[in-house]
Amino acid sequence: MSLWPVYRGSGEPHDEVTRLPAPPPWRAFDGGPPLSRPDGPAESAASPFRAHRAETYRPTDEAVQLVNAALYLRRPLLVTGPPGSGKSSLPYAVARELRLGPVLRWNITSRSTLADGIYQYDPLSRLYAAGRGPEEAADSPADHLRLGPLGTALLPFELPRVLLIDEIDKSDLDLPNDLLHVLEEGQYEIPELVRAAREQAEASVLTADAGERVAVRQGVVHCRAFPFVVLTSNGEREFPPAFLRRCVTLALRRPDERQLLDIVRAHLGDALDDETVQLVQRFLERGRDGELATDQLLNAVYLTRAAGLDSPSRQELATLLMSHLGPALDPVDAYD
Repeated sequence: MSLWPVYRGSGEPHDEVTRLPAPPPWRAFDGGPPLSRPDGPAESAASPFRAHRAETYRPTDEAVQLVNAALYLRRPLLVTGPPGSGKSSLPYAVARELRLGPVLRWNITSRSTLADGIYQYDPLSRLYAAGRGPEEAADSPADHLRLGPLGTALLPFELPRVLLIDEIDKSDLDLPNDLLHVLEEGQYEIPELVRAAREQAEASVLTADAGERVAVRQGVVHCRAFPFVVLTSNGEREFPPAFLRRCVTLALRRPDERQLLDIVRAHLGDALDDETVQLVQRFLERGRDGELATDQLLNAVYLTRAAGLDSPSRQELATLLMSHLGPALDPVDAYD
C-alpha cells in the first residue's frame, strides 16, 4: 500500500502522519525523552480568523506534492507567492488535517535575530530577584527564560510540530544563514543553562505553548521528529544558494478562474450566482493590469451580496474594493 501522500489537502483531519516513513539517514534525529504534542487544536479558538483559514484552504496539486516532499525529507518548505495567495494559511491547514497541534508562529521583522526565535532570557528580572533576598537569589536561570517558537519546535516531540516563519524576506541579511546550522543540525544550546549545568543538570523551561514546561538537560535541546517548517516570502529579496538547497521550494501562482470559484465556495458557501461568477471574471481582468489579492475578491463578493445591490451597483462597488496593490504588471506576469 502506497504511503504517499500523507498530506492529501482534503481538509479532513486524520492520523496518517503516524505512517510517515523513516527519515533519510542524513536527516535522522534522536532527541529525547520523547514529548507528546500539547493539547489543543491546530488553530487557536482565540483566533477564529486562523481557524476559518485552516478549514477553507484549498491547496493546488503542486502544493500537496511539495508539502509531502518536505514532510518525507524532513526539510523546511520555502513558500513564495503574491499577497493573498495563501502562504501563511498553508501551515495551519496542514496542522489541522494531520492533527499536529497548535501552530508555532514567528513573525519576522528587520530586527529579528536567531536568538529571538530560539529563546528569550531576562537577566534584569533575575537581578531584581537576587536583590530581594537569599531565597530569591537561589533561583535558576530557567525561571527567567522562555523558549521561542523555533526553540519550541525543535524540542523532542514524537510527531513533528508545525512552525511558521512568516516573511523571512523581511529579515536582516544574516538571518537565513544563521538559520542554516540550527535547521541542519536540529539542535541548539542555551548558554545560560549550559553554565548552570554544574549545579543543576536539568532545568524546567517554559515553552512557546501557553503554560507548558519541559525539562532541558545540560542546556542542550535535540529534536526527535523534525518540525514541518514553513518559511514564507513575498519575493522582496534573493536568498543565498546554501539556504535554498536546504529547502523544498513552493512557488504559489495566482489562482485561475476555477480555483477562485472553489475558494469563494469554501469561504462563502456553495451558491454561486451569475453575479458572483462575473465578479470573479472582473477580478481576473483587473489582475492583468496590477497586483490584486484573493482577499479583495472575497471582500467584494461578501459585501456586494450582503448589501443586496442590483447588478450595476455590485460591479461598481466591487471595482472600488479591488484596487491594485502595486504598479502595473508586465504582460508575462498577468493571469493566464
